[in-house]
This record gives sequence, C-alpha cells and structure tokens, in this order.
Amino acid sequence: MVTIAKGQDLQTVLTTFDVHPGTCQDLLDALTEAYESFISKQPGFISAGLHVNDAQTRIANYSQWERREDFKAMLRSEEMRERNRVFGEMAKSFEPVMYEVAASFGT
Repeated sequence: MVTIAKGQDLQTVLTTFDVHPGTCQDLLDALTEAYESFISKQPGFISAGLHVNDAQTRIANYSQWERREDFKAMLRSEEMRERNRVFGEMAKSFEPVMYEVAASFGT
C-alpha cells in the first residue's frame, strides 16, 4: 500500500496537463499506456495516479520515485523523450514538478 506522508524517503512528482476537452481522453489513454508499458518498469518507480477534472480540461499526475535521479533518468531516456513530444501535441501545456510532502491528513 502506497502512503502519502511527510518524512518518507522518496521523491514526489506532480505533473499537470492543460488540455482541450476533445483531447483529454486521448492524452489520458496515452499516459495510461506509458505507465503500463514503460514508466512503471523503470528503476526507482514506486507508484502513480492519474486524475481528471470534471470539465476534462486538466489532468493531474501524481508519482512517487525512490530517488530524484531515478525520475530524471526516466525523463532523459529516448523513449520518454519521444512520448513527451507526443504528450505535448495533445496538451496545451504540461510541467512535471518535484515536491516534498509537507503534511498529510486522513488515513
């Protein structure tokens, strides 16, 4: 079971994608396939989740990695660079940002 909690020794990455409602599902399908076939198999990958807003104008991606270097190595791979070019064609913009969990609430 994956837990979001302060003080964990891991890297948290949040990526938001701004999309048109007409391309939201296409991008969601491409991201799902990327996680299933490539990203989840990379060294240091722990977990990820994809979230879509009601208007289908935003996709949020939460991922956890063992180390910052693992995430960066995945991004620099030729396969991921090609996939990011495709994602960029489907999204108005997107940006992965590394975070530290400052607090968490609930069970």
